[in-house]
Amino acid sequence: MQNPPAKKTPPKVGLVHRFLSVLGPGLITGAADNDPSGIATYSIAGAQFGTRLLWTSVLTWPLMAAVQMMCARIGMVTGRGLAGALGRRFPKWSLVVVSIALLGANTINIGSDLSGMADAAETLSGINSHYFVVAFGVGIAWATIRLRYYQIAGALKWLTLVLFAYVITAIVIGPDWGKVLRETLQLSIPKEKGAWRALVAILGTTVSPYLFFWQASQEVEEEKAMGRRMLRSRLGATSRELADRRIDVGVGTFFSNLVFFFIVLTTALTLHRHGMTRIETSRQVAEALRPLAGRFAELLYTVGLIGVGLLAIPTLSGSAAYAFAETFGWRQGLDRKLRNARYFYGVVILSTAAGIALDFLDVNPVQALYWTAIVNGLLAPFLLVGILVIACDRACMQNQPSSWLGRVVVAFTALLMFGAAVGMFVF
Repeated sequence: MQNPPAKKTPPKVGLVHRFLSVLGPGLITGAADNDPSGIATYSIAGAQFGTRLLWTSVLTWPLMAAVQMMCARIGMVTGRGLAGALGRRFPKWSLVVVSIALLGANTINIGSDLSGMADAAETLSGINSHYFVVAFGVGIAWATIRLRYYQIAGALKWLTLVLFAYVITAIVIGPDWGKVLRETLQLSIPKEKGAWRALVAILGTTVSPYLFFWQASQEVEEEKAMGRRMLRSRLGATSRELADRRIDVGVGTFFSNLVFFFIVLTTALTLHRHGMTRIETSRQVAEALRPLAGRFAELLYTVGLIGVGLLAIPTLSGSAAYAFAETFGWRQGLDRKLRNARYFYGVVILSTAAGIALDFLDVNPVQALYWTAIVNGLLAPFLLVGILVIACDRACMQNQPSSWLGRVVVAFTALLMFGAAVGMFVF
């Protein structure tokens, strides 16, 4: 087999400049993990179980980082998205099943995210949330179709800053940090079905299938943006490129889990401490924070919910579109215009429109988000097995397979998620 054409090594730059320049797909993917689904899941966990599950924010960081780096490596080395890479080892019917399951889960997630964002907007404005659902859905779909990849990536990168709202919220409450540290380092194995369900939901929203597809496809988009339009020009990756992506993914996943930690902490110190363990809507969470933590904390929580929705929904609709496009060989890419990628953007429009429609069925958004996370927690380990098969295949990976450490951590992640799912049903 002929070696792929060599890729040029970027010129050396200062340490700070290099650090900022490499932040991109990994940072966006990590931040998108904290979508309204994640916020709802973490809020429910904190409200119901207090600080008992804080340790999961520490454990899941290396797991999420290893999984996302493996997906990034697949995209960078094979020059294909995840569905395209999986198609080299698995039958097409299995990819069709995965794509349909991903579209279904993502559509429910989009609908629930839109409802959560609209509830937050209604809290701020007093205007009926249905209007906001339509406005957010149409606006996000329009931007996804009209803007090019570099514009979307730039906007998503800036939107990650809104997640600091949850860090600030927890600091405003003023916890006993010594006690918080002790409780975080205290491993608490769930002993009842509700806690097991919360653990599966946390794993499902942290190590989530749509992030696998989005991460790999973003790598392909990044290379296309650098002029590598042909598949052959995207094969393989330099050591410098892989090292830069490790920094990017490490920072993005750390940031994601830091926010996860502070959301659980905020609801544990407010809602759980005051016996408010049953959360029905995101508005209820925000309004409950007002008398317990102050108007500023409520405002930060609410604004953060809207901001992360704007960040996450394009990744949800986009990841499903990439999966379908690679499965069926459609033209794809956020750098293409609508007329050149009708089917690809058709999936974006379909999933967003269906998400808008779900809001008018009066589905409880927080509970829907929570159960979607549980579904993802049940589906993700099966997909991780497929990712491991590709990552270990030297032919698929252009003789650049994932490291043994990465394989071990991802395999452990899959086993942990299988175990948590079994524990939920057994207990």
